Amino acid sequence: MSADLTPYALRQKIRSGEHSSNTSGLCTGFVQANVVILPKDWAQDFLMFAQANPKPCPIIAVAPEAGAYHLPEAGKDFDIRSDVPQYRIWNDGVMTDEVTDIKDYWRDDLVTFLIGCSFSFEEALIADGLEIRNIAEGVNVPMYRTNVPCKPGGRFSGNTVVSMRPFKPVDAIRMIQICSRFPSVHGAPIHFGDPAAIGIADINKTDFGDPVTIKPGEVPVFTACGVTPQEAIAQAKPPFCITHSPGCMVVTDMPNSKLAIM
Repeated sequence: MSADLTPYALRQKIRSGEHSSNTSGLCTGFVQANVVILPKDWAQDFLMFAQANPKPCPIIAVAPEAGAYHLPEAGKDFDIRSDVPQYRIWNDGVMTDEVTDIKDYWRDDLVTFLIGCSFSFEEALIADGLEIRNIAEGVNVPMYRTNVPCKPGGRFSGNTVVSMRPFKPVDAIRMIQICSRFPSVHGAPIHFGDPAAIGIADINKTDFGDPVTIKPGEVPVFTACGVTPQEAIAQAKPPFCITHSPGCMVVTDMPNSKLAIM
């Protein structure tokens, strides 16, 4: 799948079932988003949680009303029910299924949230000459549960999930500078160096995604991740919820350049 593919073309391939895996490195220049879909009577609580935790949960779009599956700001002919490569279905806080289409699960009381994704700032890092190891190795980005608590919001709470990219120390500093320009897609990393300091016992055992090579002289750099809401969902136990599968983002028509603050 080409990095030069347009978001619209990729969404058509996803909708047809031609693409059903991770989206890292695809559609250069455009915003990718995590997905949380909740019943209306849980949506306000989730909004409070996201607003209290803008690094792991930066909201970039919300459906205009319950039941709306077309989000015009997300893109041409956008349909949240079919334009994500893989979805997770949750019942009472337990992930019960993974599917490639949610039309059979759709309800008129569902509210969709799109949350910024670190895949968006990968483009800026590559443009600066930094290697993104998960893209170089053709795998999903490694993601880990941590012991870093989120602030509670409504009925939601939990710890932060992080994604990890290894860099030489000098490149890690440059990565921090670049990512600080993109607060809407998690911004600067929350930690680098010793994984144990944030509760990660084994860097080679991911909780989501795939492990990548950490070369001699490199340090792991950890960025807040939009899978964090899934940990909060598991704790809050809403009766029903839909999310993306980790790494399988919705790719919007929004240019990444609009998210940069400098």
